[in-house]
Amino acid sequence: MNINEVAPTIGDVAERVAPWPSPDNARRIVVRWMYAAAIVHLLVGVAVPWLAGAPFVDTYHRGIELHFWAATAPEPARAQQIWWMSMIAATVQCASVWMLALVHLGNRLRRREVWGWLLAGLLVWAPQDVLFSLQARVWGHVAIDATALVAMVPPLVWLLTRDTV
Repeated sequence: MNINEVAPTIGDVAERVAPWPSPDNARRIVVRWMYAAAIVHLLVGVAVPWLAGAPFVDTYHRGIELHFWAATAPEPARAQQIWWMSMIAATVQCASVWMLALVHLGNRLRRREVWGWLLAGLLVWAPQDVLFSLQARVWGHVAIDATALVAMVPPLVWLLTRDTV
């Protein structure tokens, strides 16, 4: 019988009482965060077509319409806006499935390229989305974009540097 089997080493005790997650636990938490981000995108993509025409979204629609119409927008313009929101929501659903697949691959393969691909997608999407939102003075979209970037870029950069294969 080995002495380490009977008496725990200092390292064993430290691992059990450490206040911070071990590197593998930290990685697990960050990966779960990225799974959650992808699932939130999926849920939002599913919800938007059902809620786009709801009365509580009128203020949002009016804010968008003020950029294009000086007075009240004609009813067909509102219908078109709801249609576009639904179309974009379907695209968000599709992108969220890709996000889930990439997070799964990154988690399983521990390949930094996968996290890089997710970051590249954000790099393609974010500047355009923010620019179009700024041009239309839709500050809510800018805030949503900023929140998404703050929620996803730091964990992805951490995973990119953590998974060195």
